[in-house]
Amino acid sequence: MIISRRGFLELAAAAPLLRAQEPDRQRPVFRIKVDMVVLAFTVTDSRNRYVNGLHPSDIRVFEDGIPQKLATFAEGSKPPLAITESGELRPVVGGEQELPGMERLDAFVGTNVFILFDTSNFMYRSFVYAEDAIADFVRGLDRSDSVAVYSFSRNLYRAAELTRDHSAAIAGLRKAVAGDDTALYNALLLTLRDAAKVPGRKVVIVFSNGPDNASVVSPSDVSTVAEDEGIPIYVISTNEVNSDMVSSNTFRRVATQTGGKSYWAKTWQRQVEAFEDIREDIGNSYTVTYYPAANPNEGFRKIAVEVANDPGKKYRVHTRPGYRPSRG
Repeated sequence: MIISRRGFLELAAAAPLLRAQEPDRQRPVFRIKVDMVVLAFTVTDSRNRYVNGLHPSDIRVFEDGIPQKLATFAEGSKPPLAITESGELRPVVGGEQELPGMERLDAFVGTNVFILFDTSNFMYRSFVYAEDAIADFVRGLDRSDSVAVYSFSRNLYRAAELTRDHSAAIAGLRKAVAGDDTALYNALLLTLRDAAKVPGRKVVIVFSNGPDNASVVSPSDVSTVAEDEGIPIYVISTNEVNSDMVSSNTFRRVATQTGGKSYWAKTWQRQVEAFEDIREDIGNSYTVTYYPAANPNEGFRKIAVEVANDPGKKYRVHTRPGYRPSRG
């Protein structure tokens, strides 16, 4: 994530897509240093098992081949540790010693999970089962993880604001109602815009059956924003992979470009398995921050993450391919 993307693809049509569901209230203001990159990744071995227990000295990050100096390091839902000039680790504390761009340390503990639930008429038959699968997923998240639940058909509805009260998030989920056409990419862009305002690690999980017949933005616009902001998108489709190749290919491309994953889960059991896989990804991830080294490239910068002590090249790193830097 580069904080933050200039302009953020403001939409003239965005206003009518939002539906107010709660009285306006003061939102907390987060102060973020604009050039800090937050990068999340997982490491697996040759048997596709998560590799845990790595240290900052085991990780090398490159942008366009240029080595980057890590500022903080965290594993799973543990609090981040600052990396000193000598390579020592220390807790990130408040006050004058706090790192620039990390004024809200609590926001960097755990993961901010934004769930986008398709409640259009295409989802009518599987609506109740989908709700149950999402609720089970939320219950299984770590206590330090925050959750926001959004639902959409033609409009976006914020069913539960970002909270660590998982019961409140589930209660908001249960208020969702089915109906109307599908504006998936409109809703996803607006969800990303909300997520980009929150510091720390975040992911967006889209639960949908695929067809979009009402959006005014394209999938490429959405994936560009997510890619630049460093927000992985996980997509769970309730269709079979071959039933709608256009949607399937789009879902796969959006997930890959943002460092997420895509799943095809027609049955409730497959949906539960997909959510379990996402929860494992979140719980076994590493998160690092750094301030990019000088780089003349103002376009797309390729990110590469390597495990230093891997002579047999057994480890595989899963992360986003890169980002475009903000210009002000």
